[in-house]
Amino acid sequence: MTVIDKVFQHDHPASQGHFPGNPIIPGAVLLDETLRAIEAGPDAGLAPFRIRSAKFLHPARPGDRMLIRFSRTPEGEIRFVCSVGETPVLTGQIRSP
Repeated sequence: MTVIDKVFQHDHPASQGHFPGNPIIPGAVLLDETLRAIEAGPDAGLAPFRIRSAKFLHPARPGDRMLIRFSRTPEGEIRFVCSVGETPVLTGQIRSP
């Protein structure tokens, strides 16, 4: 299993409109950062790929430190879990077509 650390800065531009007074990092940004981390990981060569599932379980906020954990199954699927502290915020699976 590979683990990558991602910190969302307090002034992250995507959080400015989501939502005033209660900012969150949008799910599309969480997924994008996760896919970038996987592509840069030790088992690169992911693209092209198909997102089989992505579940957003809890909001991530500016200033949060998100751990991205992922591993490849023997069948070639990559499963990932992203968490802030002990709280999962995103889980999913991707696969090469």
